[in-house]
Amino acid sequence: MIEEILKYNAQFVAEKEYENYVTSGQPNRKLAVLSCMDTRLTELLPKAMGLKNGDAKFIKVAGGTMLSPYDSVIRSLLVAVYELECKEIMVVHHSDCGLCRMKPQHFFDLMKQQGISDESMQEAAKHIDIETFFSGFEDVEEDVKLTVTTIKQHPLMPQSVTVRGFVIDSHTGKLTEVL
Repeated sequence: MIEEILKYNAQFVAEKEYENYVTSGQPNRKLAVLSCMDTRLTELLPKAMGLKNGDAKFIKVAGGTMLSPYDSVIRSLLVAVYELECKEIMVVHHSDCGLCRMKPQHFFDLMKQQGISDESMQEAAKHIDIETFFSGFEDVEEDVKLTVTTIKQHPLMPQSVTVRGFVIDSHTGKLTEVL
């Protein structure tokens, strides 16, 4: 697959197709969007929001959620606010999310099937709470609320930044605000 991508990329560059996507590094709409990495959202989410290349900063992680108030997600959001002058943050989870009700044992079993040793798992557990790290959430809307609250109450997040939460229907693109 990577070789196919590289071949396509060479043609893309040679034909100067990149010119259609030229924009500055600053988000035109001063918006950051925290969402899930689900492939169904790659094109659906920005199109359903009426956003084009350069309009917003998209931060995509499993479940669109944060593991702690000081993980790379909040770091990215703080960079978006301070360095890139974002004034609003949208937290967007989605229907039929694989992280919803995900159990750590499922991941442990998959890892063992791929040859990950118990020693490697124990080494990882020295650095993280491995059960929490591989746990999902039980309720999409409740996780949106938790994520929004964590961002709003973060000691380094300016109170002037608007933070709102939504669930997007993975099939239709309909956004529903979570209050």
